Amino acid sequence: MDKRDLSTIFRERLKLLLTRSDLNQSAFATAVGIDRSALSQLLSGASTRLPRAETLLNIAAEFKVSLDWLLGLSHDEGVTGEIRESLEIEEAPDGFDRTLLAKWHAEAAGTKIRYVPAGIPDLLRTEALIDYEAGIANKSREAQAGETQYRIDYTRRPETDMEVCMPRHTLEIFARGLGVWDRFPEAERRKQLLHMAALLDDLYPTFRLFLYDGRMRYSIPYTIFGPYRAAIYVGDMYIVLSATQPIRTLTSHFDNLIRAADINAHEAASFTQKLAAMSFSSGSV
Repeated sequence: MDKRDLSTIFRERLKLLLTRSDLNQSAFATAVGIDRSALSQLLSGASTRLPRAETLLNIAAEFKVSLDWLLGLSHDEGVTGEIRESLEIEEAPDGFDRTLLAKWHAEAAGTKIRYVPAGIPDLLRTEALIDYEAGIANKSREAQAGETQYRIDYTRRPETDMEVCMPRHTLEIFARGLGVWDRFPEAERRKQLLHMAALLDDLYPTFRLFLYDGRMRYSIPYTIFGPYRAAIYVGDMYIVLSATQPIRTLTSHFDNLIRAADINAHEAASFTQKLAAMSFSSGSV
């Protein structure tokens, strides 16, 4: 899911809370600690940015809904008492090796890491794709490359156990050159798919990729670092949960994605190779 989808879901649920509250916009804004103009911007959809973490927490607490429902992770509005006390916010700055994400990967070594990526998994990207995506997202190319190399090196460690689950249609859309990849050359898309297939074969079974039908299942991007914490990616920041119950809930959600997979880990490299061959021979998938 991209920022636009995430912000759309948030906006719809914010409007629902406003309607239920029977408050006018000024009173609603005061209740969650923002001014009326900021609320109007959130409701209008003029920007894809989410509000500050403090505001998200205030909305969830004031109207007794869960943060994962507010962000579209769950259809269950119920809030757990642990979430507010066990939640951190980590900005997503450049320089992966200097962030808490790298520290959390290191701390989780020897346990299973579960990962739902926002697009093509970081460690499977070619340099050409890193350059292209860094350009359209206005992010540091060096930082993106550093994150990719860190994840590859991490995955090659003998104690690593990592499962990745993502929608099959993300790769199909990429192969066609649609969406954010509409200006990424066909030859580079083919190289990317072949590079991905080679790495999937090389890293298996330490690294296992599962593909599910995105029309039947839904997930926002997140990573579960063993039993320690989970980081939910929401654009320019991570919402990090460290309490046991939310981690178990996300783990169950991830396991359900894997159960629904129609391309299993031992088939992922072959599937990606076929996408490369089909896109190159016919220009479409």
